[in-house]
Amino acid sequence: MKVPILDNKGASQGEVEVGFELIENGRGTQAVHDAVVAYNAAQRSGTACTKTVGEVSGSNKKPWRQKGTGRARAGSNQSPLWPGGGVVFGPRPRDFRKKINKRVRALALRKALSERVKAGDVVVVDEFKLASHKTKEFLGVLGSLKLSGRTVLLVSGEDKNLAIASRNVPNVELTSGETLNTYEALLCDKLVFTKAALEKVALRLSDK
Repeated sequence: MKVPILDNKGASQGEVEVGFELIENGRGTQAVHDAVVAYNAAQRSGTACTKTVGEVSGSNKKPWRQKGTGRARAGSNQSPLWPGGGVVFGPRPRDFRKKINKRVRALALRKALSERVKAGDVVVVDEFKLASHKTKEFLGVLGSLKLSGRTVLLVSGEDKNLAIASRNVPNVELTSGETLNTYEALLCDKLVFTKAALEKVALRLSDK
């Protein structure tokens, strides 16, 4: 399938092939779900922690004698029943990451990109180069391309001017064709590829 290709001024430069086979049926829907769940799970720090009876400050000395005081029986001030005591079955540090096979990840990304291409949410520019690192210049290019809302901009290689100019712009995320994931592909309103970045994504998804 072909998509229009533009220059920095928004003028048409013809069409370009997406470079990978689009998924036309319902295949890949579960893979997309699994990939998004795994991505969100990996964002969790897993550092919540409570102290058990053996970890809280205190003593195993019996607070008072067993009988004759009129108070309830107690064996330790570390008891979970006491303020400052240990916590029973509380959270402990853990890793929330979920394993997804390489082919499932590739299928999920191809499914997500297929839907975005068919919906017309993919924009391809010949080259995204800025003369300076000024945010004003970057916003001018976004205006020429008629981009609004949440945008993911995919470039090939590191571009210092582009990175500095775009970092303070809300709802704009800069990434590359090598690191694009399913979550990023679905979250934004528009996906903006440079021609070189689209080729790298197509190479990742070839024969998957």
